[in-house]
Amino acid sequence: MSNRDETTAQMKTRMNVWVLGAMMVLALAVIINLFKVSIIQNKEYQEMANNNHFGSITIPANRGSIYDANGKILAQSATVYKIYIDPVLFRKELSGYTQKETDRMADAAKNGESYTPVDMNAKKDELVQFLARTLDIKEETVREAMEKNTQYYVLKTQVEKPTADQILEYVNNIVVGQEVNKAGEIKDRTISFASITTESDTKRYYPQNSMAASVIGFTNSDGDGLYGLEALYDDYLHGTDGKTISAKDVNGNEMPYRYSKTYDAQDGNSLYLTIDTTLQTYLESNLAEMVTKCQVNNRACGIIMNAKTGAVLAMATYPGFDLNEPYVIADPAVQEYLDTLSEGEYKTAYVEAREKQWKNKAITELYQPGSVFKVITASAGFEESVIKLTDTFNCTGGVVVVDGVPPIHCSKRTGHGVQDFTTALTNSCNPAFMEIGKRLGATKFFQYFSAFGLTEKTGIDLPGEVPSYYKDLEDMGPVDLAVCSFGQTNIVTPIEMITAYAAAINGGYLMKPYVVSKVVDTDGNVIKTTEPEIRRQVVSEETSAIMRKALEDVVNNKGGSNAYIKGYRIGGKSGTSQKIGGSISSGDEDDMQYVASYACFAPADDPEIIMLIMADEPNKAITYYGSTVVVPYARKVLEKVLPYLGYYPEYTEEEQAKLGVKVPFLEDESVETAKSKLDSLGLKYEIVGEGENVYSQTPITGMQVPKGGTVILYSEPIETENTVDVPNVMGMKLSQANALLTSHGLNYVTAGASADRSDVTIVSQSLEPGSTVAKWSVMEIEFAVNDHQTG
Repeated sequence: MSNRDETTAQMKTRMNVWVLGAMMVLALAVIINLFKVSIIQNKEYQEMANNNHFGSITIPANRGSIYDANGKILAQSATVYKIYIDPVLFRKELSGYTQKETDRMADAAKNGESYTPVDMNAKKDELVQFLARTLDIKEETVREAMEKNTQYYVLKTQVEKPTADQILEYVNNIVVGQEVNKAGEIKDRTISFASITTESDTKRYYPQNSMAASVIGFTNSDGDGLYGLEALYDDYLHGTDGKTISAKDVNGNEMPYRYSKTYDAQDGNSLYLTIDTTLQTYLESNLAEMVTKCQVNNRACGIIMNAKTGAVLAMATYPGFDLNEPYVIADPAVQEYLDTLSEGEYKTAYVEAREKQWKNKAITELYQPGSVFKVITASAGFEESVIKLTDTFNCTGGVVVVDGVPPIHCSKRTGHGVQDFTTALTNSCNPAFMEIGKRLGATKFFQYFSAFGLTEKTGIDLPGEVPSYYKDLEDMGPVDLAVCSFGQTNIVTPIEMITAYAAAINGGYLMKPYVVSKVVDTDGNVIKTTEPEIRRQVVSEETSAIMRKALEDVVNNKGGSNAYIKGYRIGGKSGTSQKIGGSISSGDEDDMQYVASYACFAPADDPEIIMLIMADEPNKAITYYGSTVVVPYARKVLEKVLPYLGYYPEYTEEEQAKLGVKVPFLEDESVETAKSKLDSLGLKYEIVGEGENVYSQTPITGMQVPKGGTVILYSEPIETENTVDVPNVMGMKLSQANALLTSHGLNYVTAGASADRSDVTIVSQSLEPGSTVAKWSVMEIEFAVNDHQTG
């Protein structure tokens, strides 16, 4: 073999090796890719294949409802619609209609006719304008959507049915001209766009608007819980969406029904709360009145709870917000302030204001409880036997010097003198409670502070609860102990304070508060319940009984405090605390702000209901004491709550003697009979007219007037009713008001603190001064104790 032949053979061999190697590399690459596609990325490519071969329609699940304790709806879902467009199909349809108009014009030209084609761009403009106007979105948004490279683009969600129907009616019947049919009738020629249509969805509604807003919370645009119970119980409420999955042919068209499968939606579970909307209404309306009248700067909150179980019957923060429009600033004053800001400042301030109005003040904000906390100090003192009811406390000077620091003042700067425990509690005497704290010592004081749950969250079933901030035992010196003993320095949440207070008066049991009583599925099955949970017993029943009696005496002291309600046994303690930053010892009040609060319970001998109301930064120029800011409104709440819950007044003989008299129905009676009935009731009368029978009367039937009050009996129709002008009795004592109202021909009934006390004056009257009313109309006048030394 020649050298040339050998060289050629070698070259062929090398070539074969290279070709074989390249083929093996290529084969290996194919094998690797096949492995990657079929094994590693199988799920991904399977989903892509399914998307091409299967179409699905989501069947939205209804979110579960939220009900109050009596089954009244607080939150529910209803069907709304998404308005969406298939941009690819829309452009195809628009192009098709444009071509048809071109063809019409061509056919007309062939027949020697004139035809002006419809300007489809103009029709598109009309459609854009209609959608933007009807959906309240920008025209630019609609135009951009029409140009998207997708088959599904949502123009707007949560559209109400009337609006969705209006849109479908329009897009399916767009008039582009008129034509004559075979019968010779002139009819509109229309086009339609199947590319613009609707899809059912759900929307969250809150029928009670702002009621219990910070408790219930709200959902986001996707229907997920964003705040409050809606967020915390989202897994229960949410439900599971269903789907209808159908096969598509090679052209993307859905195949017959036998190739589809439907998975039904599973609606969410419903919540039943312990909150009673009637009690919630009483609480919220009085918070609103208090905030307005006392010009409370930093909101107010209130809690009504079952003292024995921890079930929250009402919880409110005011001002609140409308759950149906949570992003709207509800407080007009706040919005007015925001409107004065620049665009950059507005965005930051708006977010802060929005977040603040959503906060549940009862569980997310801390405050110094002030004298309300004295109930805890006293309970610890009695439980440890370091005090007795008969002990006396000397507060002659009104100040106490502890560990050489500047003197700590009593609420009454001149001092309360020597007093027993109940008197010291009634007077809210700081030195007395500093003495109790001293007798307990820091270790015991902190032990009970912790035992009453004030070093930990309560565990209430609401999101956002914050822990308290307090002096640890290691950091508690003599001054800290003294100040903490009467409710300053340590800061807690209102929910912590009310649960601790409840433990002091319910037999000593610290309960876990809760607002959801049960979770119920769509078939009515109870899948979760909340039972009362005792966290621990803090004090004995004996200590608790002492505190109940002492706190009832506080309300009844000297004939009745501002919380006094005739016929009811109520216990309570008010508080006025300086906010952090103010100096307790200096007494310099120029820069101080205050928190006014009141915690009360009923019936005092066997408490069922406990309530705490707190006003954060009332206007100092008006009043800032708990006894004058909060207590009158707490009393108004109880006046409605107790009868509603089935507690009816049981009057003492003294109270019975002071009760008013309900005016009987006297119309159509003979004048003589009517006079006899009024005499028997101890009421006076005036007769107007010469008739024999009573034609009408003032006051009307059922109105309550004091014994000795006057009723006018009209024995014949009158053209002009006897009227009187209403005088101003604000700030007067009973004797002054009685003389003035009687001289003006007005009856009156009293409310609030006992009118017999020497230290009460009128703080409100039900008839506007200067107004004109029928003679002997009934005016309610409210008395209040003006003693600011009671904390």
